[in-house]
Amino acid sequence: MPYPLDAAAVRAWCGLALEALGRERERIDAINVYPVADGDTGTNLYLTLESATRAVEAAFDGHASTGTAPRLADAIGAMAHGALIGARGNSGTIVAQLLRGMTEVLTAGDEPDGDARDDGPAEALRRALRRAAASTYEAVAHPVEGTVLTVATAAADAAERATGDAATVARAAHDGARTALKATPGQLAVLGRAGVVDAGGCGLVALLGALADALSGEVSAPVTVRADAPLPEAGGPEATGADGCAAPDGGGPAFEVIYLLEAGDSAVARLRTRLDGLGDSLVVVGGDGLWNVHVHVDDAGAAVEAGIEAGRPYRIRITHFAGTPRTKEPEMAARAVVAVVPGHGLAGLCAEAGATTVSVRPGEPPASGELVQAIRQAHAREVMLLPNDPELRHTAAAAAEQARTEGVRVALIPTRSAVQGIAALAVHEPGRSFDEDVVAMTAAAGATRYAELAVAERQSWTMAGVCQAGDVLGLIDGDVAVIGADLTATAMTVLDRMLSAGGEMVTLVLGADVPDTLGERLERHVRERHLAVDTVVYEGGQYAVPLLIGVE
Repeated sequence: MPYPLDAAAVRAWCGLALEALGRERERIDAINVYPVADGDTGTNLYLTLESATRAVEAAFDGHASTGTAPRLADAIGAMAHGALIGARGNSGTIVAQLLRGMTEVLTAGDEPDGDARDDGPAEALRRALRRAAASTYEAVAHPVEGTVLTVATAAADAAERATGDAATVARAAHDGARTALKATPGQLAVLGRAGVVDAGGCGLVALLGALADALSGEVSAPVTVRADAPLPEAGGPEATGADGCAAPDGGGPAFEVIYLLEAGDSAVARLRTRLDGLGDSLVVVGGDGLWNVHVHVDDAGAAVEAGIEAGRPYRIRITHFAGTPRTKEPEMAARAVVAVVPGHGLAGLCAEAGATTVSVRPGEPPASGELVQAIRQAHAREVMLLPNDPELRHTAAAAAEQARTEGVRVALIPTRSAVQGIAALAVHEPGRSFDEDVVAMTAAAGATRYAELAVAERQSWTMAGVCQAGDVLGLIDGDVAVIGADLTATAMTVLDRMLSAGGEMVTLVLGADVPDTLGERLERHVRERHLAVDTVVYEGGQYAVPLLIGVE
């Protein structure tokens, strides 16, 4: 049964797209062959849609207190904005622009002022898909056919030929995109040689399939990733990657630089010109003062400086590509640990324990390329990877798989919190066999319950009831278990609940802005209330959450 094109459909689209990209992530990563075969296109698309989905859910949460649902304009606008601020890689950046293009049409059609064209949902979707395809070409500095750009255009062409309701238009767009995707190996030599379709286009087909499913209630067939089209002739089109950007043959630039930028239109126009002269694969998307900038360069510092001159860059990510020549290859160690940690204090602690660390800020998870680079920097034949966050499972898995293709034996230790990572590091012994070490570290992490204290940013429903903005939330094993008004009192309640099931060791990691006496008061509370339980306190430093708790 067809469903209306409304806010609920956008919410369903996000959920289905995230599910589809989660299923297809590894296959899409595997066919990411150019300009840098770092195997992260599927993961980047997944993370981009994950950010979009969170934004849509936040829009629905914001309307929950009023008992009303968001309008279509609110939901699709949130989806596009979430994709923009969370875009990863060229493919994710282009998809963010595609969603923005759709938003320009669907938002206008949902405005209550009566000025928008009254075309009906089907015609609005046709125009939205056409605008989406056009906007992707505007974002890319040097568009090339046979990529995600071609797939988006084919989807828009098929939608315009379709007759019927919005669900029929969406299904036609999906079918048109599938057909175009199958032809990409015959358009780009690099894809034809590898025998695969375009990775970014493959992700777009999954995204459009999810839209068709959300509107029709039907289920799309899986995407075919192997080539079944004629191979291009010698001297054919210029080689490109999954991003739709022209790239030179050969090694290519050493770094991928991505950042969000607050700047005006004229400053961004000048920035495009300057970055185009610094490197390739340039994609700049956004508008209304907020942009997502992506470029491949040899001089990462110059790319960031260009952003500083244009406005205010932030969430800067710099990833070193594989294959870039090094002046001298360091001697390989037998074994190493790579850990993702929130806060400089934890980074120092883990580094002292011998780990290579990837320090992150809250809400800014690392891309898989950053984790791959950290694995390379460890210069070891065997590596234990500690993601320390359940949201990084796909990213860490993609990084581990890429590192394995480079000859590194990688074990992904399923740590869901930094305190589980600390517990795993405590039992790490390079002298024993790799498999034995993996088992011991995994067991130590699994035996550690974890909790986190945070401050609510807005009113919302939780498993412990309704919280208000400013409330202190105590999350145990990822779920809100305690709502309080005071950090110290809430922490004590959380500790008592966790220790009621037993425990021998409590680990406390303090954020930079907590009261100076918090660690001492909690340590005394454990000593007085729970006999034979030891407590160790660490400083998490800047960017750490207010309090992390581990109980072993």
